[in-house]
This record gives sequence, C-alpha cells and structure tokens, in this order.
Amino acid sequence: MSARFQELDWRRTPLGELTLRRRRDPVTGKEIHEIKLNDEFLMSSMFTVAEIELARLALAELPRAPLDVVVGGLGLGYTAQTVLDNSDVGSLLVVDALGEVIEWHQQGLIPAGTTLTADPRCRMVHGDFFAMLRSGQGFDPAAPGRQFDAVVVDIDHSPRHLLHPGNADFYQAEGLRRLAELLRPSGVFALWSNDPPDDEFVTTLATVFPEVRSEIISFPNPLQDNDSANTVYLAKLD
Repeated sequence: MSARFQELDWRRTPLGELTLRRRRDPVTGKEIHEIKLNDEFLMSSMFTVAEIELARLALAELPRAPLDVVVGGLGLGYTAQTVLDNSDVGSLLVVDALGEVIEWHQQGLIPAGTTLTADPRCRMVHGDFFAMLRSGQGFDPAAPGRQFDAVVVDIDHSPRHLLHPGNADFYQAEGLRRLAELLRPSGVFALWSNDPPDDEFVTTLATVFPEVRSEIISFPNPLQDNDSANTVYLAKLD
C-alpha cells in the first residue's frame, strides 16, 4: 500500500457517513483497519484487547456445551472471532444495525470477515439490536423468543455515552429484564464500555442479575505513550 491512508469504502447511512479505511502505522509498520461514523471512530484494529477479553470473559462463565451466543455489534469482528475460537460454541448470531458493515465482512474488505463468513456456526443478522429486544421477538428472526447462553454487546461507547439516544432504555432495569428473559438459566450478559466502571450502572444490573461485576481491561496505547483502559461488565443469572 503506497499511500498511508486508503479509503476502502464510503457509504451514506441513516446514522451518518460511514467510512472503512486502511492505513499503515508509521511506528510499527502494521496495517490498521478503522471504521468511522461521521467524525467518530467506531472501531480500530490498533486497539482490540478489550473486545477480545469481552468475549473470553463471558464464555469463561459458562460450563455447558454446545453454547449458543449472540454478539450485538459486529465492528471489525474481533469479539465475534473470539467467540468462534471457543470450541464449546455451537452457534453464533451477530446482530448489527449497519448492513454496510456486514457487507464489508462478506466481501472480505475486513480481515476477520473471511473467518466469520466461512464458519458454519456463524450467522450475521442485519437489525437494530435494541429495537429487536424491545419488540419481544428476540434476536433470531427464524426463531422468535429463542434463548441463548450468552449475549455479548459492544455497540455504544458506554451506558452513558450512546450512539443514539433511543438506546438509553436498554441500560435501565426494564431493558435489562427484557434481555434476561432471552438468557437460559445461568446465562451471561457481557457489555463493553469505553468509560471507567459506573457504580450506578452496576447497581442497576444487580436489580436484575444475581451475580454482577466489572473488569478493567488495560492495554498499551502507543498514540499516548501510556496505557489505556476499557471496562467489561459481566452479569449472570442463577
């Protein structure tokens, strides 16, 4: 790649301008893929530790196999790919509101797309995760009300910093109860957040789930020459 930045695709969506680009990191020389919505970065392959840990920590809570898993938010596919790396997983449903992102994976424009589309356990669903939950039909259009062992979510920046204000009800007790109804006994809900642990949100989670904790995930940030941190919330039913 001769140019430092290469725009692989650009789309106008109901949420704004969506861009997939590839660049060469000048320090490491590695190829970096990035997805931007308007001027905001949705995902960068430079920072994937927390997205990987999100899936790993969720599945570590589950002893049974085969596991049925939902991932809300496809992005660059690191969370979904980590789910599929677990041999106990029998099926994975990936829900994303942006059909363009699903297309990029299917077209091989995103590296993880080759793995995800080739795995028969994985199915991608174009839909609004929050609206699907609100509808009462659940996440599998082929099986309304279907329950899962784990629902893993990486969509909003945090429970307080949302991509759309309409997502806010998901982070309240009523929205979390709707989610819990789609989990099997001892099922797990895991959530990524770009912010430090939020005590108020942990308290809300605890009104629905008997077991709740937050994990701080630290990782090197070469752009700032120090460490950065994300949060993973884990909530489990009896």
